[in-house]
Parts: sequence; C-alpha cells; structure tokens
Amino acid sequence: MREAIRQNKPFRSDTHEALLTLLMTTEKLHRPYEELLSQHDLTAQQFNVLRILRGAGKEGIPTLDIAERMVQRTPGVTRLIDRLEKKGLVTRERSPEDRRQVWCFVSREGIALLRRLDGPIEALDDQALDPLSGDEVRRLIRLLDKVRTAT
Repeated sequence: MREAIRQNKPFRSDTHEALLTLLMTTEKLHRPYEELLSQHDLTAQQFNVLRILRGAGKEGIPTLDIAERMVQRTPGVTRLIDRLEKKGLVTRERSPEDRRQVWCFVSREGIALLRRLDGPIEALDDQALDPLSGDEVRRLIRLLDKVRTAT
C-alpha cells in the first residue's frame, strides 16, 4: 500500500493501512461502474434508486424508504428522484391516505434502461473480485459484515 500512495514512512498502525487500502480498493472497484453509468447519463446513486424501485415492483415505495435502502446514504433523495423524473425514468404519486407521503415507481423507460444495463453491470460484478477464490470472497464478506455491523 505504501508504494501505491508513494508514502516513504510506515503507517501509524495496521488499522490505518487497512482503512486506506479499503478506501483505495473501493475507489478502484467503483470507477468502472461510474464510467459505464455515465454513458447512460446516470450516477451510481441514481442507478441505485432505479434498482430499488424496480425491486419494489408495481406497488412502488415511499421516498423515505428509498433513502433507508440506498448503498450510499444521501440526504438528497428527493433531488435524486427529481432528476430521474425529469429524465422520464421514475414517476411519483401522493398517497391518497396520507398526502404527506409520496410513492415512487420506476417507469417503463427506467425498466428498459435497467434491462440494457443488467448484462454490463453483471459483467463488472463478475470481474470485480475475480482475483479471489470463492472461499476468499466468502471470508471477505464475513469480515466486511463484521466491521460494518460493529459501528
């Protein structure tokens, strides 16, 4: 890791080195997804919203629930949905029971875009951890879950 960031002195701890390695690895893994999505005028967060809405099906999902399900948390879910609605990828409806609640749905155009992206995204998924064996991937999942759920 020291070579990757051209650091001459040792890290102050193994924890510090592990955190920097994790952050740099995350950036490296994220970059191809961003490049692919940008070709379709999408950000990773917008793509995440579309996937959440597709998973919700025809029932849709309230805006606040979308925020809770996002991989990268953002305070601006409403603005993300605004942009997706302007692109014709989502629709919104006020709840007849509670006018304060807004339900979101993926549009036909949004579904069509996701279908076009499914294959390329799956290919990136498959390549991302290709250097690891199946056992190593499962061990990585356990370790990352342990860190994520402890904080």
